Amino acid sequence: MRELPQGLTPPRNGDAIETDYHLSRRAILSGAGALALLGAAGCSTSGGGLPALELDDVTTGSVRPIRPSISVDRNVTSPDVMYASMTDGGFNLPEVPYLKVKPEFRRQIVVDTTGEAPGTIVVHLQERMLYLVQPGGDAIRYGVGIGKDGFRWSGRANIQYGREWPTWTPPPEMIARKPELVKWQAGQPGGLTNPLGARALYIYQDGKDTGYRIHGSPEWWSIGQAMSSGCVRLINQDIIDLYSRVSKKNPVVVV
Repeated sequence: MRELPQGLTPPRNGDAIETDYHLSRRAILSGAGALALLGAAGCSTSGGGLPALELDDVTTGSVRPIRPSISVDRNVTSPDVMYASMTDGGFNLPEVPYLKVKPEFRRQIVVDTTGEAPGTIVVHLQERMLYLVQPGGDAIRYGVGIGKDGFRWSGRANIQYGREWPTWTPPPEMIARKPELVKWQAGQPGGLTNPLGARALYIYQDGKDTGYRIHGSPEWWSIGQAMSSGCVRLINQDIIDLYSRVSKKNPVVVV
């Protein structure tokens, strides 16, 4: 029988005897806590008493993405590039102070939510957005200004043709409302102050001119507003970009 350390008294009947192999209370509690956590986490133990590490061995390269990644387009870059001053058709377009344009109204590539076929132009009046649907699930989105109440049109149609730096001819009813426009009854030549801006796309329905246009505007501050006579207006730099992407007969949906 081993001797007790000096200074310790022998245990009385019923007392526990501590040995060199005792486990501290902290170790016992820690071990019990760990086992409880393993049990709570649903981990299984092997025959040797050690927890089995059920690791996921699937590589990320084998996981299919939910949809293709957003495409990269050389004409959709940073705002300071897209809205910089430029020379076009002999006219010097001024820089657009894009920081004064809400970020959501600046040209950008987004996931297409329209459900329309690639090449379709979708104008969402409530959002003040125009979408050009792209192949692969993307759309190029532009902020737009729309018509005032009573001047809006909606429906399905097509782009019949387009013009660069178009002539603007106010309709007779507009001249009646604004007599000062009579000077342009034969047409205002294209230019920096022309209401149609740098480009215009002419909307026809069933072969007939609707009278509505998708066009540029020197009034960049009107984007996101309802203040036109019914047409859909874009920043001049944006209509130049859109114009370069469409051809005759592109479907147009205005909702």
